[in-house]
Amino acid sequence: MFASSREQRFRVFASLEFEGQLYMTPRDFLESVTTDEPRNSKRWKSLSRQDVNQLLIDTPPVWKGSSRIFRTLGDKGMISYTEYLFLLCILTKPHAGFKIAFNMFDTDGNEMVDREEFLVLQEIFRKKNEKKERKGEEEKCAQLVHKTDAQDHASRSYWDTLRRGTSQALFSDLAEGADELTSSMVHTTLLVHFFGKKGKIELNFEDFYRFMDNLQTEVLEIEFLSYSKGMNTISEEDFARILLRYTNVENTSSYLENVRYRLPEEKGISFDEFRSFFQFLNNLEDFAIAMQMYNFANRSIGQDEFKRAVYVATGLKLSPHLVNTVFKIFDVDRDDQLSYKEFIGIMKDRLHRGTRGYKTVQKYTTFKACLKKQLYNR
Repeated sequence: MFASSREQRFRVFASLEFEGQLYMTPRDFLESVTTDEPRNSKRWKSLSRQDVNQLLIDTPPVWKGSSRIFRTLGDKGMISYTEYLFLLCILTKPHAGFKIAFNMFDTDGNEMVDREEFLVLQEIFRKKNEKKERKGEEEKCAQLVHKTDAQDHASRSYWDTLRRGTSQALFSDLAEGADELTSSMVHTTLLVHFFGKKGKIELNFEDFYRFMDNLQTEVLEIEFLSYSKGMNTISEEDFARILLRYTNVENTSSYLENVRYRLPEEKGISFDEFRSFFQFLNNLEDFAIAMQMYNFANRSIGQDEFKRAVYVATGLKLSPHLVNTVFKIFDVDRDDQLSYKEFIGIMKDRLHRGTRGYKTVQKYTTFKACLKKQLYNR
């Protein structure tokens, strides 16, 4: 039976089984995006209906969410494979794209999302993903993670087309489709969090935005804290290690040596700087366009040009120390300039946090490109 690369990774990290389907706990999901492989060997725990209800009893409503919700829930919750795909996309979504994502689920345009809309659209994404992976293609998450209205009319057209297509294909028998999904539906952490235990609550944009922002922050905090050792900063060398993680770079030692010898005085990278850099990475597609303009003009890019390109493309202001650190890491030929190849080519892999593909050891599967060409077509 065909299993996509993302589904393979989901199966490796999932620890729960209910009625023949696998589920992750919130802890499993965090491990899947912050570690190379599960910390402990996973043996699927079979659940009864009573077990499921007990797992979800402590799930808070969406307005009580926080940037610690997955850590707080730990093993008290369950996440389906389709929800796993949805959460992966959130991690690489720029804040400017949150509204588009909400509008995508709000298929009737009433500025609220109900449970049936959420279920139907998730099912579309799952089938779309499976179809493309069977053809040997990777879905562009940029179709789910795209630009703002003003920046990309084509993106808006895509969403409108998707919504119209959804209406034409599904809304004629939405009641039947929704009833079928609801009848076979298993209550999960996300469904209870978004729509309440009875599924009657509707989700507004403010709460949706907060959930997405909190999830991005939570994953970044976990990664930062794993290196900070209780301090307020991480070293520049550890920052380099984090950035090079999950990339296709085979010889990372040369990059780490760049940091040791070119930044001998350690100042440290704060969490605010760390978070701002990853927010920037979520806007990497727009920044790449600005970088290419320098290439077309046969101009190298120095630190001032880099900061300007980041601000123009994303609206983010990176600190001078952070930019200097990035240059010292990736300026391999040490000409104080940064080329497209030296930076973009590496960072587009790191963006996906291991879902793009990595080689595991011992009994674990080799995962091929999971979000291949998500933001770029080579």
